[in-house]
Amino acid sequence: MQTQTTSNGHRPESTIPATASAKKRFCLILVKPSHYDDDGYVIQWFRSTIPSNSLAAVYGLARDCALRHTLGEDVAIEIHPFDETNTRIRPEKLARLIEEAGAGMVMLIGVQSNQFPHALDLAKPLRERGIQVGIGGFHASGILSMMGGNDADLHKAKAMGVMIFAGEAEGRMELVLNDAYANKLKPLYNFMADLPNIEGEPLPLIPAIRAARTAGEVTSFDAGRGCPFQCSFCTIINVQGRKSRRRSPDDVEKLIRENVAQGLNRFFITDDNFARNKDWEKILDRLIHLRLKVGLKLSFLIQVDTLCHKLPNFIKKCAAAGVKRVYIGLENINPDSLAGAHKRQNKITEYRKMLQAWKEARIITYCGYILGFPSDTPESIIRDVEIVKKELPLDILEFFFLTPLPGSEDHQTLVNSGVVVDPDLNK
Repeated sequence: MQTQTTSNGHRPESTIPATASAKKRFCLILVKPSHYDDDGYVIQWFRSTIPSNSLAAVYGLARDCALRHTLGEDVAIEIHPFDETNTRIRPEKLARLIEEAGAGMVMLIGVQSNQFPHALDLAKPLRERGIQVGIGGFHASGILSMMGGNDADLHKAKAMGVMIFAGEAEGRMELVLNDAYANKLKPLYNFMADLPNIEGEPLPLIPAIRAARTAGEVTSFDAGRGCPFQCSFCTIINVQGRKSRRRSPDDVEKLIRENVAQGLNRFFITDDNFARNKDWEKILDRLIHLRLKVGLKLSFLIQVDTLCHKLPNFIKKCAAAGVKRVYIGLENINPDSLAGAHKRQNKITEYRKMLQAWKEARIITYCGYILGFPSDTPESIIRDVEIVKKELPLDILEFFFLTPLPGSEDHQTLVNSGVVVDPDLNK
């Protein structure tokens, strides 16, 4: 196992022990990048708030490849996962780990648009030392999906010799690792037209030593992917699709038990809209069984839409399964703004009833609200927020600026119509 000191002063242990026959090593370093603040400093916390499910998902897939010895019985795959939001990353130390192993690569995982400039800054010194680097995540996937890959920062990455991965890695990790081991990485792996089935696939997992760097030692998993709605500001529907793809209740139970075995029992279910997972009831029933019959102490944070209370027994079963917090995209209370964003499923007349149902279940409601729709004015915003304060029994309200994120219909429409969009993705 590795004993070198990492960039954050800790020693990253190789999570997959080498077999007796392993004579060669392949060092795989997974990094979830952060981004810069307004003064140019990388944003980091002693304990980050939200775990990266992209990191957990890719780690789980890589771990499966290591256990199956996909590079050969004589090759040990060593995996080192890092989340830069809670860990200082020094590229020269990552490069040294790979150089001492004799082979390997750095995968920059789940890179969102505002993280892409910093991801390139991490990649540059690694490429200068000849280290193989790949970038995947929502920015690359969204740009390939909606803009045909035409993006200045993607072009910079390709010019640096950085591999671009678009789509999801289930069923593809072995291919990438074999190409990297042979030093024959392709410039682009584009799987956007072939979204995989995730039932029965290797499960998202993160070592407890990494989860300990999140507030409350929270870990994450996606019970499903895809959302049926058509919100124009959303990138998820154009990256993960609008068809519900999901893990089985058996998959979820296995994942829960593996995490409990390493001391983790608090989970963020990252489905963009768990209420639209077609197996939500089967999954909740299994979680209820694990809590009430098996005796596991579990708690969950989930994300849902504003019509979830109309699903019979949904909120009741969420409470029984151990859901403690729920994130809800209210987005706005102005019907014209909601219609303009194709968010017709949000019915403001139902907001109070929905929020009251969560309150009666003693589950904390954490709601998102978007400012900057075309019909918004300073006066209308003040008026609408006062209405929210007086009429809606929510617990926490978080405000966002309407932003044409790359990968969204809004971004595609603006660029195609010739509107100048700020080229600095860090903003």
